[in-house]
Amino acid sequence: MEVLATLSRAPATSQARAGEEAYTDARPDAQAAAGPPPPPLRPAAFYSCVFAQIEEIGWERVVSATGDDGVSCLSFRVVDDKGRIHLLEITLPMGYPASPPSITAQVPYLPKIQWSKSSRLKDVICQFQEMLQEFWSTMDEIDKVLRVVDATKPTYAMSHRLLALGDDCYILLHVDAHKPSSLPECRFLGAEGKLDRLIMNWRKNRKRWDTKKKFHENLAGVLDFALPAPPSVGSVRDDEQADCGICYARHLPVDDELGPHSGCATDYTCENPSCSRAFHSVCLRDWLRSITTTRQSFDVLFGNCPYCSDPVAVKVADR
Repeated sequence: MEVLATLSRAPATSQARAGEEAYTDARPDAQAAAGPPPPPLRPAAFYSCVFAQIEEIGWERVVSATGDDGVSCLSFRVVDDKGRIHLLEITLPMGYPASPPSITAQVPYLPKIQWSKSSRLKDVICQFQEMLQEFWSTMDEIDKVLRVVDATKPTYAMSHRLLALGDDCYILLHVDAHKPSSLPECRFLGAEGKLDRLIMNWRKNRKRWDTKKKFHENLAGVLDFALPAPPSVGSVRDDEQADCGICYARHLPVDDELGPHSGCATDYTCENPSCSRAFHSVCLRDWLRSITTTRQSFDVLFGNCPYCSDPVAVKVADR
């Protein structure tokens, strides 16, 4: 009887354990079906605080408002003292305003924002404007006074410029965004022998750099060289536009490998009247071959101008 009683109780115990296992196995499935937990809700005081601070700045300057709660990531249109327009993105952490916000913008470096319990969003915008004002003004001066030949349109995040010095010589400048009026880093580009005097002057006179002077005056003084000015609107074809927009030289080098193009001047011009950039057909052909979007039909390459993106076409090889 005792044996029978023991055997009769065994299935009940197995069923109970099976039930426990079934219950245990079901729990992860239930959690997966429920999905990830929702983000923590911000207190109502957060929204009233943010809306009041946006009101101080002006709703017309808000470009977008995104984030899990709709306002934790704000983009503002910022106009500095010189009329330059910037897009500043401000991200508000969960602990805002006790915790400082973070910023993102098209700049060479992100300035450190000074934040206290009494700080507001308008203080972030003011600090952003003041910290990089001198840098942007210096880069504007270079673009307006000197002959910049960068193929791409400069952005507010770029701290370098390629300047034409004439006679197929160039200087690549890197301006210190933290101290834009200080002596820049430079690299001279051009044929051997043509740059010797400029390099010698740079090494000899670099200590003469005066942070109180204008950037272009300092550069001309250190190089002891009259820096070319940007071409006027009416003479772009006769000046800079006559140089190839890819190799930046007016004439190709004398080289047997270039065949009939050896020593030739630019022989292709973009048909867009507002561009009219000149090229060596050899340079343009090599450039188009390096672009994945270029198409070829028979012996002609079809692509886009590297300056204005209008259609251009050049033969694959000379017949």
